[in-house]
Amino acid sequence: MAQLMNRDEFRTALEEAIKGKSANKAPFSVAWASGKLSRDHLARWAENHYHYVGPFADYLAYIYANTPDTYTEAKDFLLQNMYEEELGGDRHTDLLIRFAEACGTTRERVENPDNMSPTTRGLQSWCYAVAMREHPVVAVAALVVGLESQVPSIYRKQTPTLREKYGFTDEEVEFFDLHIVSDEIHGERGYQIVLEHADTVELQQRCLKICEIGAQMRLLYTTALYYDYVAGDLPLAELDMAA
Repeated sequence: MAQLMNRDEFRTALEEAIKGKSANKAPFSVAWASGKLSRDHLARWAENHYHYVGPFADYLAYIYANTPDTYTEAKDFLLQNMYEEELGGDRHTDLLIRFAEACGTTRERVENPDNMSPTTRGLQSWCYAVAMREHPVVAVAALVVGLESQVPSIYRKQTPTLREKYGFTDEEVEFFDLHIVSDEIHGERGYQIVLEHADTVELQQRCLKICEIGAQMRLLYTTALYYDYVAGDLPLAELDMAA
């Protein structure tokens, strides 16, 4: 029978729930980091990624609405995160569209939901469902710890390639530079909220499970991008990955 963990034990368990399921392991990520994708492939990524991260402030707003007023620091974090997404300087989606346009696609194509894959639609729907229906601490575990905290490790592998292999300018890859910094901070804040407020065995176990599911969802989404857009041009064998 599970027992209530102290903060150190729980932190380790949360990290273990995500470990081994990083989207860095997806063939799309491997191809990107090794510079084997085309700009067309990157454009398809941007057209999909917009519909996953574009509503992120909406996801957070639903969590905020469900969060008790006594969780003052958690509510402050959610508001700050929403502000950074939509108002703090350039909107994050505008930076993503700038990158997309540099890849050769258009704002119209990026914003059109008909251009996302079914798997992307599933990830977006899962994020909405978790934000609206789950206990707010469980929702933070899913979206901030399980998903957002992965971003810096993913983009640190991909961003140098964008400059060195593809020749994108600093302005064109600002979306990635920004999230390497901001999502490291957000991820840690998310951990602290979960560690503080998941104060029962049931809540701890729910947070652990949904962190695992969140990591699996991002891995599945990123893997689907390879099979939907890249596999016909770049076999797994060329990535030193088994079929």
